[in-house]
Amino acid sequence: MKKIVLLLAAFLPLIAACDQKEPATVKVMSYNIRYGTADDGDHVWPNRREAAAAMILDQHPLVFGVQEALDFQLEYLQENCPGYKYVGVGREDGVSDGEHMAVFYDSEKAQLENWGTYWLSETPEVPSYGWDAACKRTATWTLIKDLATGKHFYFVNTHLDHVGKEARRNGLILLVERIGAMNPEGYPMILCGDFNVYPTDPCLNDLRELMDDARITATTTDPGTTWHDWGKVDGTPGIDYIFYKGFKSCDSFQRVTQEYLNTPFVSDHYPVTAVFTY
Repeated sequence: MKKIVLLLAAFLPLIAACDQKEPATVKVMSYNIRYGTADDGDHVWPNRREAAAAMILDQHPLVFGVQEALDFQLEYLQENCPGYKYVGVGREDGVSDGEHMAVFYDSEKAQLENWGTYWLSETPEVPSYGWDAACKRTATWTLIKDLATGKHFYFVNTHLDHVGKEARRNGLILLVERIGAMNPEGYPMILCGDFNVYPTDPCLNDLRELMDDARITATTTDPGTTWHDWGKVDGTPGIDYIFYKGFKSCDSFQRVTQEYLNTPFVSDHYPVTAVFTY
């Protein structure tokens, strides 16, 4: 009897270890896709679209946001990335015209609970220019349910203006206000996008008070250049971001720099990914 008790005592820690589940994680991505009608020579959209789809399937984020995407680019990715669906509207008319700040999600592993788009302007509910912006700018928000864990999180995708300093500053203020107000449940939240500023820009200060920058806080990080202008630019800080709050940790922040299908670049920006632990 004594031997049996001793054996049980020896095996109990092993049994307990087997019962412990791995921490639940979620992978997301931000991808400035480069608008599909740009005159980019060898890098035009038809020459890199297959590589873009291959990259998404290889990285396989649960959710990802694209910037600059035109409707035919979105349709191509949805057709060629099985399981993924998207939401978003064109920034020019609120329907399909112009660039979309769309959000894709793996419909086999995630459930879309709610979503919407607003403009970064003084009149955010209608298509409009904001402040000194050169272009109409939008943010698309989604409420996602992770089917593997049953957990919810908000995912917001945006693209700040490349010219207007006031538009970037006020656009971020609007984002901070909306993010602060839209989440009474206290769910984890992610904001991604092309912000068109380096990490030291003061327009990020209010956002940094509300959310953490995955590039800075990730256990494993990759702080390199994101906008590379088809390989012509290197050594500058990244301008593509993933901010977050409400997760236990950020395990990694990485640029996607490898080639796919012998295509050197999937865009003039490197996509960035982050992995979070609930």
